[in-house]
Amino acid sequence: MFKSEDLFLRAVESSDATALFLWENDTNHWRIANTEVPFSMHAIHSLIEQYASIRNSGQLRLMICLNDSKQAIGAVDLYDVNFKHGFATVGILIANKEHRMLGYAKQALSLLIDYSENVLDLVNLQCFIHADNDPSMNLFEGLGFEKVGVRKGWYRFKNNRIDEICYQLCLKNEI
Repeated sequence: MFKSEDLFLRAVESSDATALFLWENDTNHWRIANTEVPFSMHAIHSLIEQYASIRNSGQLRLMICLNDSKQAIGAVDLYDVNFKHGFATVGILIANKEHRMLGYAKQALSLLIDYSENVLDLVNLQCFIHADNDPSMNLFEGLGFEKVGVRKGWYRFKNNRIDEICYQLCLKNEI
């Protein structure tokens, strides 16, 4: 188990299906997740099964849980994991607004970065953030991610074009 001052990360369990179903189908999250259609409960269960083997599926989701209550408040993801070249893409969701801006995302990502470097032996992490998402850009920059590119007008939201900011974190000194 990966633990910080306020929270811990744990594997996704089948009992998390309802929470994941609600989070994935919350249309307020769809813009950032680039989702356009709801997930079925069957699809959620299939995803949970895939998370069991990062080497086979190339993805891992860990639940973010509070130390005191054990309540799951969100999830961190590694996806597009490439062990040959040592990189992965990072995503995070703090599901409810009352748990945001309290330092939980920073603690969870710090744990995920440590796991990526010291257990999975990855060399690079990347993330992609909408240019109008200042809290996420501040979060990742505060953890050492560097802006490495911009995809102009990459997203469309309500007929407005939004740039995508590409970030990278080099985990090993040899780069």
